[in-house]
Amino acid sequence: MFKALIQRLRKDQRGLTLIELLVVIVILGIIAAIAIPMVMGNQQTANANTNAQNRAILQDAVNRYKVINNVTTLPSTGIDLTADVDGGPYIEAIPTCAENATPFVVADTVIIPSGCLAP
Repeated sequence: MFKALIQRLRKDQRGLTLIELLVVIVILGIIAAIAIPMVMGNQQTANANTNAQNRAILQDAVNRYKVINNVTTLPSTGIDLTADVDGGPYIEAIPTCAENATPFVVADTVIIPSGCLAP
């Protein structure tokens, strides 16, 4: 009995109706309208957090240089934190801005470059 009913239902159904297709398209449109702004906002937040973390890592390298070399300020001639001198290297590479790859400015306090998002 069930077998005959299932076969009859399969035989009668040939595809989706236009209404069913429209409902699916509307649902996908609503999901896209909600999801896209959320993803775009997350990218800006992620970039700002990346810049803050890069700044903290670079500031830590500057602080280690100061402690190991027993100085309170960086030399005015500048230092290479990536070089294998003066107890270094203190960092593998100078971090860059997440948005435009501008390198961070190394001074007594690390400065996030202009044009980069900061939290």
